[in-house]
Amino acid sequence: MDVAAALGRAREQYRRHAWADAMDAFQAADRVAPLSIEDLELFAESAHILGRGAEAVELLQRVYETRVRAGATGRAVRTAFSLWHALVAKGEFARAGGWIARARRLAESEPDCAELAYLLIPDAERQVGEGRFDDAFATAARMVEPAGRIDDRDLIAIAVHLQGRARIKQGRPADGLALLDEALVEVTAGATSAAVTSWIYCSVIDACHELHELRRAREWAVALNAWCDARPQYTGAFSAVCRIHRAELLVLTGSWPDAVREARLACDQLTRGYGEAMAGAAFYQLAEVWRLRGDLTAAAGAYDRAARYGGPAQPGLALLWLGQGRVDVSAAAIRRALAETAHPLERCRILPAYVEIMLAADDLGAAGSGADALDEIAVQYGTTALRAWSDQARGAVELARDAPGAALPALRRAWRQWCEVDVPYEAARTRVLIGLACRALGDEGSAGLELDAARRAFAELGAGPDAERVRALTGGAGPAAAGLSPRELDVLRLVAAGKSNRAIAVELVISERTVERHVSNIFGKLGVASRTAAAGYAFVHGIR
Repeated sequence: MDVAAALGRAREQYRRHAWADAMDAFQAADRVAPLSIEDLELFAESAHILGRGAEAVELLQRVYETRVRAGATGRAVRTAFSLWHALVAKGEFARAGGWIARARRLAESEPDCAELAYLLIPDAERQVGEGRFDDAFATAARMVEPAGRIDDRDLIAIAVHLQGRARIKQGRPADGLALLDEALVEVTAGATSAAVTSWIYCSVIDACHELHELRRAREWAVALNAWCDARPQYTGAFSAVCRIHRAELLVLTGSWPDAVREARLACDQLTRGYGEAMAGAAFYQLAEVWRLRGDLTAAAGAYDRAARYGGPAQPGLALLWLGQGRVDVSAAAIRRALAETAHPLERCRILPAYVEIMLAADDLGAAGSGADALDEIAVQYGTTALRAWSDQARGAVELARDAPGAALPALRRAWRQWCEVDVPYEAARTRVLIGLACRALGDEGSAGLELDAARRAFAELGAGPDAERVRALTGGAGPAAAGLSPRELDVLRLVAAGKSNRAIAVELVISERTVERHVSNIFGKLGVASRTAAAGYAFVHGIR
């Protein structure tokens, strides 16, 4: 074969982001004669981007050894970092750490080597994981000067973005977001390599999700989607992580069929071995869509696979158990999950579900404490979605305390905020609570309008269980409700429909014990002694 022509094609394919074609050409040329170090690096990076982990590691090791033999310590250190990154993606953390240690020992002979800053990246990542956010910021800051000295755009972008993530964890969201935006300026200008570009995009979008900064998450997700779409051969583990973030945004914005497609593709890509550590997050997003759509069997299977791959299972699994009427199991799981979570931004992922489940378990004290905690986090971080969660939780607690007048202002704020950030499912759930508050205040006309709007929104989203629950709430009570509370009327309608206490508990997302208490109160107020007599009263008085 004409090796020179093959290498020319390979380099051109690499420049065009056709990494799979580039790999084929490099591989064919490499069988005939050893590649130059520059071509070997392009070959290795192509394998890394495509998620061909074993090949990437083997090629990077060849690059490292060649750089060491040539005395190019700085480039060898940079390659060791790439090996660390590739091995972490393969889940081989011990080998990854070994390469960092090996590179540090190599660099002892050149203490002024600027590329040594690359070896600080694992330290900063570890410090964030350990909750040492001040140390993580300081470590990332130490990378900036040497990166500027050699004008390494990858290293500059990595350092600035790590500083931004540390600042957010420190409770300084405005400063952190500004640093993340700065890092992405480097990325969107095309100054960074493909592997670093996708890593920073995904890391920044993840930080925005963690902070519930949904506008920025969408803005950068649009930019990431455009970047990926311009590179159709970008199909490896890194692209799968991008798909997870797409799925998460699609769940929030109500595009659930698209979310399923993206999550499934991510699961398929990540379970091939390279990037497997992220597969749990992909299965969790898939489980969330199935749960919201009412396919609890499929959701349970996806939550199980998420846990097996080391990903999150809560709070989604606890909410699934709640939907099955297993209130005690759900409450125990969510209490445990919250107790294990320390950082405010991690707690705010659990707290909305915690408040909902504690209300279903009739633990008003715990629900109130959860709402208080959400209030504090919303004040500290101040994003619109966090304020919406806080107001929604506060309104739900006040409604459960029989204080609908106090609940309404918070609920109306929450609804406006959910609409502002375009989260239709939570907006509809908030309208249900607004409707119940209006009903409790005797305004049945406004209650009907709110509940009907919520039911239509759930139907459009495909949220079958929620739509059915609202349908059960919208049967009009007749003129003789015998002093029954709105919740007792809800229970009476379902008793009249022939539902068991367990089925009613599942329908209304309350405990079976609470249903028993409501049924007893209904019997007393109506002066009847059986479910048949109560159903007869409901029929005669138009309570349906």
